[in-house]
Amino acid sequence: MAFVGLGANLDDPRRQVQQAFRELDAIPHTRVVRTSSLYRSEPLGYAEQPSFVNAVAQLETGLPAERLLAELHAIEARHGRSRSFANAPRTLDLDLLLFGNAVLDDPGLQVPHPRMHGRAFVLLPLVEIAGDVAIPGLGSAKALLDKCGNQGVEKLD
Repeated sequence: MAFVGLGANLDDPRRQVQQAFRELDAIPHTRVVRTSSLYRSEPLGYAEQPSFVNAVAQLETGLPAERLLAELHAIEARHGRSRSFANAPRTLDLDLLLFGNAVLDDPGLQVPHPRMHGRAFVLLPLVEIAGDVAIPGLGSAKALLDKCGNQGVEKLD
């Protein structure tokens, strides 16, 4: 099982995230098992930008983590993602959060995602679809969510 975090705040963010759910399901040797609700969150870091729409998808995949990450980057590129500066506005951001129980620390790929444990906009949708999931080396996602509060994250209708 792998978990992917999705976020967007440009060019109809809800549509971007919903389309990305479908594109994740089209990755070779991969299927979407479950998707979270959509959540609205305030930007972190660079505050002068629109709110984000965030979600998490649970995947079953036969791909290695590096190949899955390459597929995620290809989807981002199709959505017009540019990486102009840290925490910049974006059409679509796809983060490989968890890849089974793997702990990877390679250039360009860190799993578990290195900042997920302190971000309610990741943990809230993750706990929604996998309430008992543990983050290797850090513990229960639910316990981590309890520590960071909701940080202004709101579930969308």
